[in-house]
Amino acid sequence: MIQRFADWLVFSVFGLDGASALGGAVNFFVYDSIKIVLLLFFISALMGIVNAYFPIERLRNYLVSHRLYGLQYLAAAVFGAITPFCSCSSIPLFIGFVKGGIPLGVTLSFLITSPLVNEVAVAMFLSSFGVKATMIYVGSGILLGCLGGMVLERMHLEPYLSDWVKQVQAQSERQTAGWEKDHTPFVQRLPAIVGDAWQIVRGVLVYVLIGIGIGACMHGFVPEGFFEQYMARDNWFAVPLSVLLAVPMYANAAGIVPIVEVFVAKGIPLGTAIAFMMAVVGLSLPEATLLKKVMTWRLIAIFFATVTLFIIFSGYMFNLLL
Repeated sequence: MIQRFADWLVFSVFGLDGASALGGAVNFFVYDSIKIVLLLFFISALMGIVNAYFPIERLRNYLVSHRLYGLQYLAAAVFGAITPFCSCSSIPLFIGFVKGGIPLGVTLSFLITSPLVNEVAVAMFLSSFGVKATMIYVGSGILLGCLGGMVLERMHLEPYLSDWVKQVQAQSERQTAGWEKDHTPFVQRLPAIVGDAWQIVRGVLVYVLIGIGIGACMHGFVPEGFFEQYMARDNWFAVPLSVLLAVPMYANAAGIVPIVEVFVAKGIPLGTAIAFMMAVVGLSLPEATLLKKVMTWRLIAIFFATVTLFIIFSGYMFNLLL
């Protein structure tokens, strides 16, 4: 329904050509703006309900105090794999996790894996490249989330969360503590929960629109052939170069799989193409813009550098295994 509305507004009301770069970019911007703002609001409201009625404090204390031998990172990565979100759509849920007090490393495991793997991309990958390549793709996406979360957790990066997130966390803890002693019916709590969700939306709206705007420009105006000519070169530097070239682009995993199929058909190694795909969906400039609301630039740089190194390593590993 959102896509139909975006098509009607851009192509019928604005009169733009759907085959043109401008028409595609504006349509992308309208569709993703509406989708992500609605997603952000509903997830924020849902996390407000969770904070009010479920023992999120106990879950946080359990994750912190118990030796789970990495299973908490695996659980977060698997949850990221089964949620159909792109990198920008994952950020609202990331805010909810941080607001609920889930350890940052566990939360980052979700944020890494969520855009890399989703069920639509898996189905498309299976039909295009077979079982072996699909299993390696899915397993590596989950493994990247687990290892990335573990490494980042040990860096103790909580001080580099933005002041806005720290304020949200403090407010959430005070509110949850008050509600645990309060037996107000849900209907009476709902306006406060909705109000808090709307405040979160207002707090990140500018960053959301800027990030989507960057993604729309890349989506509409950057020619695919520009990237392909560099990725096709048969040299050891092809994998890191493909990762760097992918950063300005923005798409979800399902949207980039057909492009990967074309690349492979033209002789690009599958490992290099998969590394390109992971960088497109997991290291986009729009994602960095959105993350600026919840992280300092230093934390964003550390996060992106860690994920970049893991993706490059995976690309070389894929080329050896496939």
